[in-house]
Amino acid sequence: MRLLHTMLRVGDLERSIAFYTDVLGMRLLRRKDYPGGRFTLAFVGYGEESDTTVLELTHNWDTSSYEIGSGYGHIAIGVDDIVGVCDQIRAKGGRVVREPGPMKNGSTVIAFVEDPDGYKVELIELSSRSHAA
Repeated sequence: MRLLHTMLRVGDLERSIAFYTDVLGMRLLRRKDYPGGRFTLAFVGYGEESDTTVLELTHNWDTSSYEIGSGYGHIAIGVDDIVGVCDQIRAKGGRVVREPGPMKNGSTVIAFVEDPDGYKVELIELSSRSHAA
């Protein structure tokens, strides 16, 4: 078994695809409309679905926004240079909502950005994880 994807419901599919591809550097892997169900699925990621876990963006045509809810946490992306990545995200119009720094009660360096629908994306500096307990 392996993890295949995480699904997020999004209010504006084009805006979300642009954020995950242009701001976070993922690729649009596939997209399909389901007219009978009035929804579209778009899969984005850093590698092929056959090899890596990807993100499924679900757009229900008749819904323009969602409440995230108190049960949702975040998705996480490993990066080499967290400060540089945050600078790039800001330069592309992304929102950094927690600046890079050590996590509470730990040494792993993290930051958080927010996608256009308000979903949190944690950035984890990979080199700092090797020093964490």
